[in-house]
Amino acid sequence: MQLVGFGWQQALSCIFPVVIFVSLAITQIISLPFLPRYDWLFIICLLMQWFMVRSGLETRDELKVITLFHIIGLALELFKVHMGSWSYPEEGIFKLFGVPLYSGFMYASVASYLCQAWRRLKVDLVNWPPFLLVVALATSIYLNFFTHHYWIDIRWYLSVLVIIVFWKSWVTYKINGTQYRMPLALSFILIGFFIWIAENIATYFGAWEYPNQRDTWSLVHLGKVSSWLLLVIVSFLIVATLKLVKQKK
Repeated sequence: MQLVGFGWQQALSCIFPVVIFVSLAITQIISLPFLPRYDWLFIICLLMQWFMVRSGLETRDELKVITLFHIIGLALELFKVHMGSWSYPEEGIFKLFGVPLYSGFMYASVASYLCQAWRRLKVDLVNWPPFLLVVALATSIYLNFFTHHYWIDIRWYLSVLVIIVFWKSWVTYKINGTQYRMPLALSFILIGFFIWIAENIATYFGAWEYPNQRDTWSLVHLGKVSSWLLLVIVSFLIVATLKLVKQKK
């Protein structure tokens, strides 16, 4: 019953990502009138974000965090598309340098999940590393997504550094009043793996495509788990830092 309760809270926290996946599937199967598909996805995401705040599913503080992730994600998308890492081949009015604006919501949906799961499961952190160390690590991980195109890729070194820094860190959470705990590094791996599964679903429905998927869809390379793992770590570190700062006020 506790596992069912945990799954239910996780499902409720994933409302925004689920809406995006359902929208991707529907717009892939059904051709909507008047606007290109990417623009419909952008409008759907805007309406969903409005509904999340209006209905109380997200707080205004969480909206600020999600907006920050939208900007961070869109900046990464603009660079990666420019470098040819992936592409958005379909037409769209709300498109900036080849990147549809709905793409930022895919990153924002990760932040939405983290914020809601944090609140629903009453997440707390044990043995959290010093603030400056966390900020430096998160910044290094994010910058590596850009710099590895011009310099060496240090993602594996950063991954090892994450394990070292968070070796003694735990995350605690509650289900029906009972508290559980998990090594923080393990939670990173689990979230990163499930986002990789989500990425396969998203590319299957044409959210974007990698160079090897231009002729026909194929499974996203397992090596991409490392990228999503690091992105999840950045996301978690930003949310956790903002939560801790909020608590100290």
